[in-house]
Order: sequence, then C-alpha cells, then structure tokens
Amino acid sequence: MDSRKNIKRVLTIATLLLAAVVLYFGNEHLTRFQARILNLSAIFVILGASMNLVIGFTGMFSLGHAGFMCIGAYTAAILTMSPESKEMIYFMEPIIPALANIHWPIIPAILAAGAVAAFFGILIGFPALRLRDDYLAIATLGFAEILRIIVTNTISITNGALGLKNIPSVKELWVYWGCAIITILVLRALINSSWGYAFKAIRDNEIAAEAMGISIFKHKLMSFGIGAFFAGVAGALMAFLITSIDPTMFRFLFTFQILLIVVVGGMGSLTGSVIAGVVVTVAMEWLRFVETDMNILGMEIPGIPGMRMVIFSILLVLVVLFYRQGLMGTREFNWDWLLDKLGAGKKDKGGKLGERA
Repeated sequence: MDSRKNIKRVLTIATLLLAAVVLYFGNEHLTRFQARILNLSAIFVILGASMNLVIGFTGMFSLGHAGFMCIGAYTAAILTMSPESKEMIYFMEPIIPALANIHWPIIPAILAAGAVAAFFGILIGFPALRLRDDYLAIATLGFAEILRIIVTNTISITNGALGLKNIPSVKELWVYWGCAIITILVLRALINSSWGYAFKAIRDNEIAAEAMGISIFKHKLMSFGIGAFFAGVAGALMAFLITSIDPTMFRFLFTFQILLIVVVGGMGSLTGSVIAGVVVTVAMEWLRFVETDMNILGMEIPGIPGMRMVIFSILLVLVVLFYRQGLMGTREFNWDWLLDKLGAGKKDKGGKLGERA
C-alpha cells in the first residue's frame, strides 16, 4: 500500500482522537458562555455546509434554509418535551392527542427532525426546482415564509406565535460538534462520489450535464433534500441550545446569516464553510459591543441596535464586489497539501490544496 495513504490514514485517526480529547476537556473546563459560542459555531457550520451543497456544489440559488431549520426545531422540540410541559405550555389550545404523550430521547429526535425537514424539502422541491436562478431564489424564499406562517397558525401542534418553552437543554460539546463532524464527513463523501460529480457537472453546465445522460431533476432534488435534512438537524440543535423557540426566529435574516457564511467561506468549499461558520459566529458575538453605548475620546456615542448586521452586510457586499471566491474558493484542505509542505511520504496523483472541488 502507498506509504502516503498510510500516513493520511494515521493523520485522520489522530485528528479525530484529538478532536474527541479537545471536546472532552472543553466540556469540563470552558465557561458556559464559551461553550455556548462553540456550540452555536457547530450549528452554523452544519448550516453553512448544507447550504453550500445546494448553492456551491449544485448551483441552485435556494433561500429556503430558515424554513427547513424551523421545521427541524419544532419537530425535535415536540418529540422531546415531557407530557407535563406540553400540558402546561399549550394553554390557548391543547396539543393534538397523537403528540401529547410522545417523549423521545435527544438523538432519535435530531434524526427525526432531519427526516421531516427533508420530506418538506422534497415536497417543495418538486415544483420549485423546475425554476432556475433568481426565480428559484424567490420561490424558495416564498416557501420558507409559507412554512413559517403555517407554523404560526397550527396552534394545536406548534402553540402558534407563543412558541415552545421548556425544551430539554443540551450543553455537551460532543453532541453539537459530533453532528457537525458527521455532517462534514457525509457531505465530503457525497461530493466525492458519482452523485457529487453529477452535482458539480450540473453546476458547471446544466445543458452539457444533461447531454451526458445525467438526470438533472433527480440530482437537484437529491441535493435539495439532503441540504434540507441537515438544515433540520441544525434546527433541532438550535432548539436544544436555546430551549425556547418561536416562529419569528426563522425569518429571512437567518437565511442571510447562512448565506454570508457560504459566500465568505467560498461557494463550493466545505473547508471554507467550516472556517467561515466559526469565524462569523464568533465575530457576531464579539461585535455586540458596537450595539452598546461607547465612550470614544470623551464623546458618548449611543449604541445602535442592529449595527452588527450592518457591518456583516457591508462585509458581504465587499466580498461580492472584490473577492467573489471567498476565503477558499472551490478548494479543500487535504492531507496531501500538508504532506507536500513537509516533504513526507510518496506523493499521490493530484490532491493538492488548490484542487477544484
């Protein structure tokens, strides 16, 4: 067996073990605020990677992620809340009997949240994916708003505008980052499979891909459904992190934040989504000081609510105007790049940083 393959296998196993050790010690020693930021980063990594699959790897300009996230959050919350909590919270209108006594563990609820979001993704994808470009963006944005309105008005299921509270709290880093690592590994395997090559062929030239015998609609629907699945998983994790949800959380602003991660990281790069997911999430928390009163050179400057989003909007415009490829473009980190730098092992064919994904 090639010596470099052995080295890469050892490096992968060592990295996963190191990640497990870091998560264990982080869980024990980080403050609640630091752990919360890291968990939020993992959620945005999942969202950025899943949206990148749809936009960056398949070339579909979809803006429906917030809607699928909303479905995942409500599904996980309803499945894991205790019957006593449901009886107390649904005081305007009782929850339907079929859901009243359901009380699932966390992990099955996360998977169910992804499955329900994927079902709605496929359902919406049938009419929406016959559109292209701007029309697809408008249609998916409209569907996301329709989903949010449905959630608001199905009071006997979602408790309407009052939202849900007393959702079980999950603080462990390994749950959030475990889901994020699994998401990246699954998507990486997907984009390096024949399905992934079909996605990229559709992105690069849809007519040529169809001429090569690729079923355009089937592959688009598959990409859309998988993206919705992971958005639902991220929604479930968000519900467990903040323990209360309501429909106003999942407006277009949420999709804008995810789109920012995809654009800044690079459309067509999972590595870029991971880096941008962490950086943007940490920056969002760090920039809270711009929304509070400040004293600069003796001048009292009042805080302006929403200033953080103005800064991120300016960042998005600058990236689109002057650095469209983002941090990573379509490149991915891989061990070959590191081993080339170190001059270690026998070189495989291809596999450098800079390779087009």
